[in-house]
Amino acid sequence: MSPVSGTIKRKSHYFFRRSSDSDRFTRKKVYLASDIHYDYDNLVLALGRKAGFFRVEGAQEYAFPFKTKEDAETLRQHLQQCLKKASQTEDETTRKTLLTFAIVGGGPTGIEMAGTLGDLLANWYQKLDQSAQEIRILIINRPQELLQGDINVHLREAVSQAFAKSSISIELILGASVTKVTPDSVTYEQNGQTLTIETNTTIWSAGTATNPLIENLAISPENRTKNGSLKVLPTLQLPEFPEVFAAGDCTMLSSDPLPATAQVAYQQGKAIAHNLNAMIKGHSLTPAQVKLRGSMMKLGIEKSVANIFDRFEVTGHSGHLIREGTYLQLLPTPIHDFKVTTNWIVDEIFHRHSQ
Repeated sequence: MSPVSGTIKRKSHYFFRRSSDSDRFTRKKVYLASDIHYDYDNLVLALGRKAGFFRVEGAQEYAFPFKTKEDAETLRQHLQQCLKKASQTEDETTRKTLLTFAIVGGGPTGIEMAGTLGDLLANWYQKLDQSAQEIRILIINRPQELLQGDINVHLREAVSQAFAKSSISIELILGASVTKVTPDSVTYEQNGQTLTIETNTTIWSAGTATNPLIENLAISPENRTKNGSLKVLPTLQLPEFPEVFAAGDCTMLSSDPLPATAQVAYQQGKAIAHNLNAMIKGHSLTPAQVKLRGSMMKLGIEKSVANIFDRFEVTGHSGHLIREGTYLQLLPTPIHDFKVTTNWIVDEIFHRHSQ
């Protein structure tokens, strides 16, 4: 864990960019893996969750997670290498294995991954003077339906329509449990049969697990959920550590469970900032008010579906603009707005995504 320090109105603050499995905290102190520690008056936990491999043989070793910027860069390099190798090999079996891409998990992350790869891989492979029709993308999903039990379940029809129009055919393998991952295959059980797909790329989006730091906190079982998340008060404080606030995927508001989405985390962050300021001034804290603005999913390059306040649905490029505009609105400062807007304009003009 590495800290970034600063001062706000004479109050020192530290922002820890990442956590180590051996990081831990006790009352009023944060200890790092390096044995350095920091005293604090208040602490905010926003650690999210990590990829959950659920003891599937070989998954942690050979599947590609998609939780961090580093994960994304590693995956990008691997995908481009697969396409390059496929364009240079004459062995049909090797070529087919290189051009088969399996995604484990049919939740929002898996769907967004499949939709984006459908456009991205086609762009990259065509630049190598190859036919994108050779590429195969599969989603292996344990439930019988995509988005089962998810806040985005009502977007299922829009997802199906987007997949049907994708540059690359996206196959669905439903009611299937992955049992093994190797560097060149993924094995699953479906309807009592064990089947194996030859692939050099298995992307893992089949759920999450508790962050090790959260898992190791001295929090009593009654203040945790079944999946290990922290229960918080309406003010987003930990019941056993009132000086500690928590938000995002690592928490659960027991009185009103909220989905693990960016719009929730942004609003919780704003509420925590308000309560920290109130605490410093000796004022009463107020419960966090989170208003869901609808749901949005990316379904390809410059293609999204946006359901606004559960009243109307916009798809395609218009949905893409609404999705990006919504995230832009949630950014904390005009400087962030400017930087992100500049990046998006560059993407639009130079099509950096297809390089």
